[in-house]
Amino acid sequence: MRHQDPYSVPEAARVTSRRPRIAALDVIRGFALCGILVANVQPIAHVGSVAVEPAPMPGEEWMGLLVEQRFFPIFSLLFGVGFSLLLNSATDRAPHPRLLLLRRLLVLLAMGLVHHFLLWEGDILAIYAVVGLVVLLPSTWLPRWAVAGLAAALLVAPLIVGSGFLALVPGLFLLGSALTRYGVIARIERSTRGPAVLGLVLAVGAAPALWWQTHSTGGSGFSGSLALAGLLIAGVYVCALLVLLRTPIRPALQAVFAPLGQMALTNYLTATILVLAISRVLRGRSDDWSLTTVLLIAGAVLAVQWLWSALWLRRYQQGPLEWLWRWATWARRPPLRRDIAVTFERHGGPSLPS
Repeated sequence: MRHQDPYSVPEAARVTSRRPRIAALDVIRGFALCGILVANVQPIAHVGSVAVEPAPMPGEEWMGLLVEQRFFPIFSLLFGVGFSLLLNSATDRAPHPRLLLLRRLLVLLAMGLVHHFLLWEGDILAIYAVVGLVVLLPSTWLPRWAVAGLAAALLVAPLIVGSGFLALVPGLFLLGSALTRYGVIARIERSTRGPAVLGLVLAVGAAPALWWQTHSTGGSGFSGSLALAGLLIAGVYVCALLVLLRTPIRPALQAVFAPLGQMALTNYLTATILVLAISRVLRGRSDDWSLTTVLLIAGAVLAVQWLWSALWLRRYQQGPLEWLWRWATWARRPPLRRDIAVTFERHGGPSLPS
């Protein structure tokens, strides 16, 4: 029997049941958020400082090998996944699902521009929104095999020419979309062998990529090696998490990372405010901070955000910015408190996906 593309299913055949959250995605998103913060602490704290040549930071080699550009690929992949999951749900519930997604991307663009101009020029949200408008949204009219082919082309081409990470974002978006449309994301928690084998293959490929990165002197060669190593290491991280989620430590992983991942937008934006506040208290230039200082700052921010997220999610369905984004996406106010949401759905109210 031929597998039908989810976007071509006739209206009468669509299932309107609420799609449960995929716990693994929240864990992976929360994990990626932690790594992104570690990488961003110094750049954020550097806002408003006089530009000088920074001294080498003790432990900088490990940051370059394990952290730098290792987590944004995960975030970018998940953005494409979330986009396609939302389109699936919107197709079931909205007469014009692509108009809904257009609103969502435009609101994200507005958030990113505010973040960029008021707080930190290194914001990624505006870039995500623009790439989503130019690449992801038009791709919804393409068959899934074409999306997968474009994803491969847009990932390989930047690596060949030695482009930096931002050039990989379109390909990662489309890869996430293709994985969703082929049903891989729906089955992501059903296997241990698949992620384990893929993780080993990626780790084998990462070894020469890391060697290339450490021996590149600069220019396009270094950018290309950093991007390739970042992709492979990011894949290893994701596969390792998927394997660990099939072990007895799954509850611990969910407890630590899922609250951060469920409120990723809120936590990403508030991290900038918290890091800027801490940097004003500490003395000295952020360029002179040791790796220990960077990790302590990131750990403090994440501890505050984890506590805030865990307490908030006990009472509410989503983080505050996620809720506002959802409201703007669907153009109607969704319930926020958990008890109200349950009552609302029991009485026939619409169940809006994130």
